[in-house]
Amino acid sequence: MEALLPSADDGRSLAKVAARAAEDKLGVDTVVLDVEELLQVVDAFVITAGRNTRQVDSIVEAIEAATKAEVGRGPERIEGRNDGSWVLMDYGDLMVHVFLEETRSFYDLEHLWSAAPRLPFS
Repeated sequence: MEALLPSADDGRSLAKVAARAAEDKLGVDTVVLDVEELLQVVDAFVITAGRNTRQVDSIVEAIEAATKAEVGRGPERIEGRNDGSWVLMDYGDLMVHVFLEETRSFYDLEHLWSAAPRLPFS
């Protein structure tokens, strides 16, 4: 079987799949940031929030299922799932941040990475 080489746009394409999955689970204010020029080790961040820990977990499960089904890739690592206030899904070229709303406001990653362009994902 011939292996497919990832495209240069791979992390950003994966980010769009993850963002749509978050939106399907009613993720709050989901954004995709193109951070490749700023970090050079990661293509994109997806940032979203849930209103409670149950919704955060549901969003994480939906993102994991969608990325596996649509792109054939699951996260390399998931951190913070036990606490549920900030779950980080590490795909290597993509980082997905799923916050509780109040935790997201406190850390304000969109402000920290405000120089990163936002990518449409719908």
